Amino acid sequence: MKKLNRNQMDKHVTDNIFKQDFSISSNDRKKRLAQNPKLIWFTGLSGSGKSTISNSLEELLFNEGFHTYTLDGDNVRKGICNNLSFSSEDRTENIRRIGEVAKLMLDAGLIVCASFVSPFEKDREMVRQIVGEENFIEIYLSTSLEECERRDTKGLYAKARKGEVVNFTGISSPYETPLNPNLEIDTLLLTIEESTRKVYSFVLNKIKK
Repeated sequence: MKKLNRNQMDKHVTDNIFKQDFSISSNDRKKRLAQNPKLIWFTGLSGSGKSTISNSLEELLFNEGFHTYTLDGDNVRKGICNNLSFSSEDRTENIRRIGEVAKLMLDAGLIVCASFVSPFEKDREMVRQIVGEENFIEIYLSTSLEECERRDTKGLYAKARKGEVVNFTGISSPYETPLNPNLEIDTLLLTIEESTRKVYSFVLNKIKK
C-alpha cells in the first residue's frame, strides 16, 4: 500500500468528512431554553479581572434563570489544549480550539462566558468569524499593566521578570489592544460587583428571548 504524505493524508481525511444534519436544530434548542445564545469574550492582561468577572457574571445569569457555561484559560489548558505551548503558533491554535468549542455550545443554546488573555487581534477576530459576528460580544478589561503586575494574583509577572516564564503577555510578548470592543472596563476604577453589573446590563437585551 502506497504511503501518503501529510498533505495527501489531510486531503484524504477532508474528502471523507461530511456535514451531518440532525433532527433538532439550533433554533429548536434556542426556543426550548428561551434565550439567545451568545459568546461573551473577556480579554485583557493576566490579573485584569477576566476570570473573576466572568465567573461573577455567570453566577448572576444562572441565578436569573439563564442557561450558561464558563470557559477559562487555565481549565482549557489542562484539558483540550494540554498539548500546546505558549508560542505564537500554539496560542493561535489554543484560541481556535476554544472558538470551535464555544461554537458547539452556542449551537446547544448556551450563553458562554469565556475569559482568555487572547493577546492577538487576529485570533480574537478568528473566534468572531467562527461563532458569527452576531454571537460574539467582546469585553475588554483595560486594567493597566502596572496594576495587573501589582496584583500579580498568580505570581506569574514575578516569574516572567526573572525569565522563568517565557512569552508572557505584557512582559516578553505583546498584547494588542482590541480595536472595537463592545464594552471596555477598567477594574481599577470599578469593583467586581460594579463591573459585573455593567456587563450584565450591556448583554441583557442581547440574550433575552
